Amino acid sequence: MDSFFRSEEMCLVQLFFQTESAHNCINELGHLGLVQFKDLNPGTVAFQRRFVKEVKKCEEMERILRKYSRFDKLEQELKEINSNRDTLRQNFTQLMEINHLLKVFDAFLFYLHDRFVAGVIKHERFPAFEKILWRLFHGNFVLRHEDPVKKDVFVVFVQGDQIRGKIRKLCDGFHASMYPCPNNAYARKEMRTNVNTRIEDLRLVLKRTEEFRETTLTAAAANLQEWASKVKKMKAIYYTLNLCNIDITQKLIVAEIWCPVSDLNSVHTALIHGSEQSGSSLSPVVNRIQTQQTPPTFNRVNSFTSGFQSIIDAYGVGNYQEINPAPYTMVTFPFLFAVMFGDCGHGLVMTLLALWLILHQEHFRKLKNELIDMLVDGRYIIFLMGLFSIYTGLIYNDCFSKSFNVFGSSWSVRPMFHPHGPWTNDTLHDSGHLHLDPLVSGVYSGNPYPFGVDPIWNIASNKLSFLNSYKMKMSVIMGVAHMLFGVTLSLVNYIFFRNLKDVALQFIPEVIFMLSLFGYLIFLILYKWCVVMKSESAPSILLLFINMMLFDYSSEGTVLYRTQKPVQIFLVVVAVLMVPWLLFAKPLLLYRKHKQLKFLSLPFCLSLFFGVKKAFVSLQVSMADIFVYQGIHTIEYCLGCISNTASYLRLWALSLAHAELSEVLWKMVLQVALRVTSGMGSVLLAVTFAAFAVLTVTILLVMEGLSAFLHALRLHWVEFQNKFYKGSGYKFTPLSFNRMRDMQ
Repeated sequence: MDSFFRSEEMCLVQLFFQTESAHNCINELGHLGLVQFKDLNPGTVAFQRRFVKEVKKCEEMERILRKYSRFDKLEQELKEINSNRDTLRQNFTQLMEINHLLKVFDAFLFYLHDRFVAGVIKHERFPAFEKILWRLFHGNFVLRHEDPVKKDVFVVFVQGDQIRGKIRKLCDGFHASMYPCPNNAYARKEMRTNVNTRIEDLRLVLKRTEEFRETTLTAAAANLQEWASKVKKMKAIYYTLNLCNIDITQKLIVAEIWCPVSDLNSVHTALIHGSEQSGSSLSPVVNRIQTQQTPPTFNRVNSFTSGFQSIIDAYGVGNYQEINPAPYTMVTFPFLFAVMFGDCGHGLVMTLLALWLILHQEHFRKLKNELIDMLVDGRYIIFLMGLFSIYTGLIYNDCFSKSFNVFGSSWSVRPMFHPHGPWTNDTLHDSGHLHLDPLVSGVYSGNPYPFGVDPIWNIASNKLSFLNSYKMKMSVIMGVAHMLFGVTLSLVNYIFFRNLKDVALQFIPEVIFMLSLFGYLIFLILYKWCVVMKSESAPSILLLFINMMLFDYSSEGTVLYRTQKPVQIFLVVVAVLMVPWLLFAKPLLLYRKHKQLKFLSLPFCLSLFFGVKKAFVSLQVSMADIFVYQGIHTIEYCLGCISNTASYLRLWALSLAHAELSEVLWKMVLQVALRVTSGMGSVLLAVTFAAFAVLTVTILLVMEGLSAFLHALRLHWVEFQNKFYKGSGYKFTPLSFNRMRDMQ
């Protein structure tokens, strides 16, 4: 269970197996997907060449080579088909050009004599061709042309063989195709009939060729993915072999791997299975070795947790055995998102979308679309965000900007009327706004609404003021609690790594500093909520906190309870004292330790070598560097407590913005259509509802949802994780064929 909350314990293992079983052993480890090879042979491929000679005898290689031979045969067949198709198309094009050329001859029959040049030229080259003809021969020719498709058919009638020869050279320069045409009308007719017959034959042959080509490619496509997978697997195996080494006898492969301690038996079993498949006489040897190198970070995930782990890894891969924020993020991330996105109607739509993605994930993955793949990978994140949004929407009593009155309001209007209260019927007609007085007996039942916000606030004129105060204070409480939880997780890291000095010199002053100021701020908020007082005389929490920091108790309305002044002075003094504790205690202790190790004795053998009895090395420790480093941390933490607390106010701001946008859409779009009572009201309602649905999805679900997602991401990366998470490790990248297949 501990591995769920921090990265897996890793070990460095040395492997020995015979060269004849190397291919099968690595193949089994690739299917296991729990081994990362270290590079023992950097910058060389000579081992790969030696190893290929040994491995060619194995059955797996022979089977793959046979498959490669079939692939070569298919490749030759396709090349031959494509070559024949290109030749047929070229002949077909020439016949079509001759056919059009003969049509031009029939159109300009009265110009015919034995001195002419006929051919076909590309359409874009014809204007330049015509211009050069006029410049060279000054009009001593007759030019006729037509443009049937994308080429021009031309006939040039000239006098003299010399001019005709020059025109032929000009046609060669413009890459025009020239064709001989008979002068005799009967011969042209016979030629045209022959050309049309050949065209029809070629069309039939081309059709059969295309069908055969399509059949061959379809048959090849059925095995294409399997071939690509095999090629990638072979490349991965040979790449892994390049990371291994070989002994001088050329019989044993030596490899070093990182793998989880809990999976050592599985690794050994896979190696034995690969060795047995090759018929090796020696069993592979697995030897766990000690090392001072930092192991890679491996967090075991499944389809549900992988999306949240990706959010953490995007910030930075955790240090080895550092506490993993992902399990806590699975709760806090969708909850903070829902605080900003609180609407049970919108949350229900998001939940249904996530369920659709979950149920049809295989279909969506086949689409090979980057955006859809991103949504499918985060389907469980969207699902939890939708569920939490339903919950916070019920807390806010908000569903598409409307409220539910399930349990009955705790407020009553009837007691405000005469004789119990001051209202009469005339009061209702003469006043635009009326105030319910909770001091009048029966107006407020004394029992709050059982779950969430009382529905009467949805029709109250001071609804925004009430929700503004409520959500702002709620955001501060959640923010301070979230940050305190992050600081508490740093204690778990200190205890796990047996770094008890940081508990006394860093964790304790950090917690005391935050509790003295911002913990007390939460106390003021909760205390003011719990005591009964008139709104006119109730002091402002913000002014109370500012005056507390300034030691200002002279102004009226700054006292919330009797012993407030001495308590606040004590807390501020304690918080101020934590700053020098953070700033000086740890650097002075480190400096003292380095002073004790000022001189280190070198081994006696070195002293003999240099001709001296003893040598000393002085450790030059810069006091300034230690204080600068700790000073940066202290300033970042103390100022960060203030700025980070203010940063959590985004929960309040985005929640209000979402609620107000939802209310605007209701009042300005759907409510207008609902008030129409004419005969076309139903048609207008259908059109308006479609517009309302589109605007709700695009603005409130997509844009507001993306905004709330990014803000929740920032709160976790900056305000929460920087209290305990360093994120400066390197990721465990095992040889895994399953992962390679998923990436295809």
